[in-house]
Amino acid sequence: MSSSSSSLSSLLFATHFIFTFLTISSLFTSHTHGLKSLFHPKDLLPLLPRPVSWPILKSLNSAVDILPTFVGAAVSPPNDALEWKGTCFYKNRAWMEFHNKSGSEFGGGTLHIEVSNAHSWTCMDLYLFATPYRVTWDYYFLAREHTLEFKEWEGKAEFEYVKHKGVSIFLMEAGMLGTLEALWDVFPLFTNTGWGESSNIGFLKSHMGATFVQRPQPWVTNISVDDIHSGDFLAVSKIRGRWGGFETLEKWVTGAYAGHSAVCLKDPEGKLWVAESGHEDEEVLPY
Repeated sequence: MSSSSSSLSSLLFATHFIFTFLTISSLFTSHTHGLKSLFHPKDLLPLLPRPVSWPILKSLNSAVDILPTFVGAAVSPPNDALEWKGTCFYKNRAWMEFHNKSGSEFGGGTLHIEVSNAHSWTCMDLYLFATPYRVTWDYYFLAREHTLEFKEWEGKAEFEYVKHKGVSIFLMEAGMLGTLEALWDVFPLFTNTGWGESSNIGFLKSHMGATFVQRPQPWVTNISVDDIHSGDFLAVSKIRGRWGGFETLEKWVTGAYAGHSAVCLKDPEGKLWVAESGHEDEEVLPY
């Protein structure tokens, strides 16, 4: 017992010493000398012992960190370059250059991303790049000009879109580590297990205040057409498996409390129809 207590005390002391040293060194380098700090304490948290670093990381990050921030669209030419401030690099520019290296009908392009003025030597910025026809990602650790190649546009539609509206750029503000931490929190939502089911319910309760009360049995019953009235509304929520995870995130970002819905309608002859979400607007199915 005394041995384990001694080990724990040593671990806490070492952790406290390292974290304090990193914090003071970072502040001293960046503020006293007016130079870029060698590192930022948050960037080096993973180097600390797991029992200490994991709770700190979880307190600094949440599921919302998987949501990207739109910084703008990169267009051509360079004199109209998009400029923004990143999480790691404070000065960033991006512009689009069209070419036809592939020899295809509409050619391709090169997205130039110039990053500089990092707040420390150990940070990085993570980005998503998107058009209506594709999504890709990249991360930047070095302060210089980077390029992202689009060898060939999907067709005239994508070419015209990028030509007039550019390539959309999204910043993952939590960085690589924070994004991975957030993904770890979200991963259980997509598992088709009891763990996944409880994770979905817990996520909705934690982030939306939504509660799911289990109905008393029997859970299956027969309903006749006469029991259904025109305008009756059916709300269904999947809380397990792949689509359960998607529905949970969909509810979270839209504020909805149901992932699937249907409205019952009766025509003048008394025939029952069902307008179900997921079908075309003009499609109403017979009961």
